[in-house]
Amino acid sequence: MTPICDVLHRIRWDPQFGDAELEIAYWDRVGRRLVRVPLRRIRFEEGAPFGFEATEDDGSVHTVPPHRVRAVWRNGLLIWQRPIALRA
Repeated sequence: MTPICDVLHRIRWDPQFGDAELEIAYWDRVGRRLVRVPLRRIRFEEGAPFGFEATEDDGSVHTVPPHRVRAVWRNGLLIWQRPIALRA
C-alpha cells in the first residue's frame, strides 16, 4: 500500500495529478465520524509538508494529521483507503 504521505505529497506537488476532482476523507475522533472534504476546501500549510487544514460544511476549520486520513477519491474513483479503527 502506498503511504498516505506519498499520496498527499503527489496531490500537493504534481500539477497533473492534483488537477482533478479530489476528495479526502478523514476520521473525526471527537464526532466519531468520517468527514469527506473536497480538495478546494483543503489548505496545505507551509512548514507542514503532509498534514493540512480542512474546512467543513459548517465553516469550521480542522488541522488534519496524515494518520487520520482514511480515503482519497480522484474524479469519483476511490484511489486510496485504510480501515477505520474504532475504539470502545
